[in-house]
Amino acid sequence: MILNDLIALSHELGREDRALAILGEGNTSALNDDGTFWIKASGAQLNGITEEGFARARLDSILSLLSAPDLGDAAIADGLLRSLVAPSAQRPSVETFLHAVCYSEGGARWIGHTHPVSVNSILCSQLGAEPFRQHIFPDEIVNCGRDIAIVPYVDPGFPLARAVRDELRRFQDAQGHSPKTLLMINHGLVALGQTAREVLSITLMMDKWAKILLGAYSLGGAHFLSDTEADRIDSRNDEHYRRAQWAH
Repeated sequence: MILNDLIALSHELGREDRALAILGEGNTSALNDDGTFWIKASGAQLNGITEEGFARARLDSILSLLSAPDLGDAAIADGLLRSLVAPSAQRPSVETFLHAVCYSEGGARWIGHTHPVSVNSILCSQLGAEPFRQHIFPDEIVNCGRDIAIVPYVDPGFPLARAVRDELRRFQDAQGHSPKTLLMINHGLVALGQTAREVLSITLMMDKWAKILLGAYSLGGAHFLSDTEADRIDSRNDEHYRRAQWAH
C-alpha cells in the first residue's frame, strides 16, 4: 500500500541520528494512480508520523490554483482545503504546491523534501549551490544525477512552487529529461524519485556528498572530476544497472 510505504520513507528521512529534518521540518508525498497524492500534513513530524499525519489531495485542483492569478494567503489556504479528498483531513503542508509541480513538471512519483544539516551548511554559505554543479565521486552521479536543478531562495509555498516549475521546465529543455535532485538555496533538498527507495537513496547520497565537500573545502578545496570523467560515469552500462537496482 502506497501510504504504508510513504510512512516508512518518512520515518527513515526523519531519523534524528541522520539530521535530515527535525521537529516539523520537511515533507514527503506519493502519487496515486487516480490523480490524487498523499502529502504530509502541516506541522506533522516525519519521525514517528502515522496515517493521521497525511492528507490526500487532488493533483488537478492544486495545479489549477497555481495557474490562477496571484492569490492571497486566505485564498490559498481555502484552495488547499478544497483540494482534499476528505474535507475533514488535516491541513496539508504549505509545500503541497511544490510537490504538485514536481509531479506535473518533474516526472516524479515519490518526493522527499528535507533540510539536511550537511547540505544546508553549503546552501546557506556564500558558495550557495555552486559546489554541487561539479562532481567529486561516482556514486553521487549515479544516485543524484549528472546535473542538479537549482532555485534561489524564494518564499515557501505558492511563490516557491512557481519558481520550481520554471526551473524544472528550463532543466527539461536543456537536458532532455527531468532531474533527480533539486536544491533550493537557503532552504533545502528535494529528491524526485520513481520509488520510495530511490528518494531515500538520493537523500542519503546528497548528505554524503555534502559532508565530503565540507571536508574537502576544509583541506584546501575540492578536487572535482572533469566533465569528461563525469559524463563517462553517467553513461556507463554498469552504472545504469546499479542506478536501476537502487531505484526499485
